[in-house]
Amino acid sequence: MAEAHQAVAFQFTITPEGIDLQLSHQALRQVYLSGLRSWKKRVTRFKGNMKCYFIAYSSVISCLFVCSDSLSIQCRTVVSAVLFSTLLWFSLIFTMRLCLKQLLSYHGWMFEQHGKVSNTTKIWAAMVRIFSGRQPLLYSYQGSLPNLPVPAVKDTVKRYLESARPLMSDSEYERMTTLAKEFESSLGNRLQWYLKLKAMWASNYVSDWWEEYVYLRGRGPLMVNSNYYGMDFLYVTPTPIQAARAGNTLHACLLYRRKLNREEIKPVILNVPLCAAQCERIFNTTRIPGEETDSLIHWQDSEYVAVFHRGRYFRLWLYHAGRMLSPREIEQQIQRIMDDSSPPVPGEAKLAALTAGDRIPWAQARKEFFSSGVNKRSLDCIEKAAFFVALDDDEQGMRGDDPAGNLDRYAKSLLHGKCYDRWFDKSFTVVVYKNGKNGLNAEHSLADAPIMAHVWEYVMTTDSFQLGYTEEGHCKGDVASSLPPPTRLTWDIPAECQERIERSLAVAQALADDVDFHVLPIQEFGKGAIKKCKISPDAFIQIALQLAYYRNRGTFSLTYEASMTRLFREGRTETVRSCTSESCAFIRALEGGESKEVCRRLFRTAAEKHQHLYKMAMTGGGIDRHLFCLYLVSKYLGEESPFLKEVLSETWRLSTSQTPLQQVELFDFINHPEYTTCGGGFGPVADDGYGVSYIIIGENMINLHISCKHSCPQTDSHKFGADIKKALEDLLELLSPEKPDPSKAEQSHSKKSKKDL
Repeated sequence: MAEAHQAVAFQFTITPEGIDLQLSHQALRQVYLSGLRSWKKRVTRFKGNMKCYFIAYSSVISCLFVCSDSLSIQCRTVVSAVLFSTLLWFSLIFTMRLCLKQLLSYHGWMFEQHGKVSNTTKIWAAMVRIFSGRQPLLYSYQGSLPNLPVPAVKDTVKRYLESARPLMSDSEYERMTTLAKEFESSLGNRLQWYLKLKAMWASNYVSDWWEEYVYLRGRGPLMVNSNYYGMDFLYVTPTPIQAARAGNTLHACLLYRRKLNREEIKPVILNVPLCAAQCERIFNTTRIPGEETDSLIHWQDSEYVAVFHRGRYFRLWLYHAGRMLSPREIEQQIQRIMDDSSPPVPGEAKLAALTAGDRIPWAQARKEFFSSGVNKRSLDCIEKAAFFVALDDDEQGMRGDDPAGNLDRYAKSLLHGKCYDRWFDKSFTVVVYKNGKNGLNAEHSLADAPIMAHVWEYVMTTDSFQLGYTEEGHCKGDVASSLPPPTRLTWDIPAECQERIERSLAVAQALADDVDFHVLPIQEFGKGAIKKCKISPDAFIQIALQLAYYRNRGTFSLTYEASMTRLFREGRTETVRSCTSESCAFIRALEGGESKEVCRRLFRTAAEKHQHLYKMAMTGGGIDRHLFCLYLVSKYLGEESPFLKEVLSETWRLSTSQTPLQQVELFDFINHPEYTTCGGGFGPVADDGYGVSYIIIGENMINLHISCKHSCPQTDSHKFGADIKKALEDLLELLSPEKPDPSKAEQSHSKKSKKDL
């Protein structure tokens, strides 16, 4: 999704300290540092898990030595037996984890035909259940997840050439094949050696480099280019009272954080458990700007949030006297902020524009104007908050005389706001509008969209179905009379800093004004109709996107679909190259007027190919992350590879991502279909391309979020949305079984009756 923007032609400077005996000190140092970071995380997690056991075990040993002289032989025997049993128990747990890790390394189940399960997979599934335990906590499986495997260079090169074939002419493909073969036979094997070394030493050979070079070293604005958003319910606003909606929303966020800290959130299981490492930094996390690279800072706990309202910043404590504030108490505190009539000080109102503009000016301004005194204290308060809250004076949602246009404006508001009313460096910003609508803007480097979507699903449903509101629309609960009021943050922003704020705002405003956004809810059909065609819904939508793009632009394009690699430890994402030779052959046949039988056959071939590519990406057989890491190593070695340079500079003119609904049990689409989530979206990846996010809701709805840029005359989000909808309808018509002609059926019945007579 938004990561595709950062992954294209990223630039950084590496100066090797020397290359001796074909080994680069700089490359080896980076491999060492990656492993060191990985082992630090392991030790931290191990210490947390073993703390209680260690205390109990130490107590028993202490008793044994202290009382060794006074204990009888029989008592000593008992204590020794307890110690031996404890050690045996630890050994058993360690052995079971190793066995489970080996079991989770098997991915053959994913490639089996739907409905046909081999005996091997049945035995494997039974063994996984035996070794998994009955009531696992959120991080119970982390130590048992396998490491991401490093594919062979020849396999990655072969898959790349296969993906590039439909997008190149014969001469271009021949030239690229030559470059690829030269790379495979020479430099590729040398670079691969370093990746294998890193894979042996670190938990994941991709993730830390991906976070650093694709996200943290990006020097452009986070707003639009990297951050993404999540929407409220599409048709329902639980209360029109802004303070009340904020009260329930903030309380639900705290409930989720408490469950997260206690590891009470069930691990996501996709036949096998998924990695939950990204959950660790959802709260209490901020991205700190730097001149060369940013950094992510995470605090263990924070008992307050930072609130922005009408150009002022407040600290709102969410705990009092050792307890969490009730929704009604938070509502009262929010109302106090809204009733505060004090004006912002000079430079305060648009201060957050620094987080919306380019990173280097923000890093310089932070160092020069916010490193001491009152400004540092106030900035620390924002950065150490659990998360950020923006109280908007605008009304948003699908409402009024122009519901479709208002829905588009709602999406743009969540994506960039006014460019100074979101703190884009915080892990996430909760936005609450004047009419009670809410939403989410999330920073991308610390967690991918499915992680934040899991949080937001819980928050929305807890807000409406568990906490609820009174008949007047206020939060439920009592209010303590001793609550201290929220604290207004103070600033002393000099004129020079104000000028820099205005410059950052100008950069951000130009970027925001250029965004063309369209949200398209499709209610005529959904997963139910697609499944009747016996086709994967994701493959169906991806091929429809290819068809729509071909009709829209008259050509095919390199397409980015985000897949996940969370089957592996610390896994994040991989790219599925959705534009394939098979999908292009189908589209040419369909647009060329071939028969339905031919088109159906080609479509199913294309869908099967897409599913295979998606499964390969999920199981570590993708293309782009491997090539990305090889390119990094080549830079550390000071080697130039024409093949890698061309691959890493390719433009993704169509970037797509599905945000799956993960906690279906929290919703009730049968009894309460109006409580339908709208999903979320992201900004355009290429200046002349489209960004498309989609979510499949229940059996009868698909929501699309389409973005592009006004500055490109070839792109139009509304036109592309219409093309996508038409493509989906055409594919459904093509694949739906033909209805029998009533007149022919009657003639056949008449002939049969005469024959019987």
